[in-house]
Amino acid sequence: MGQPDPKAKLDLNQVVQKYLASAGAYGKTVALSSLGLSPKEIEGVFSAFDEDYHISRYFHLQCAAGANYQINGFPQSHVSIDAEIQSIL
Repeated sequence: MGQPDPKAKLDLNQVVQKYLASAGAYGKTVALSSLGLSPKEIEGVFSAFDEDYHISRYFHLQCAAGANYQINGFPQSHVSIDAEIQSIL
């Protein structure tokens, strides 16, 4: 289950590790721009995760102040990830 989209260069575990490096802990909201990914990577990877129910239920995207990215046609700027995502890593 680690790669929801074969075109995505990053797998779920890599994205979660980048999130934890930025957030410091699960459940904290961070700017998508803080993950160290290009805008194209952010949009591609998070759009793919958003389409996968088993993954998307642990991701909480928000549109707030800051750089916005198009995730499945919706502007999003921040993400938080639930600790329960560990069950599918």
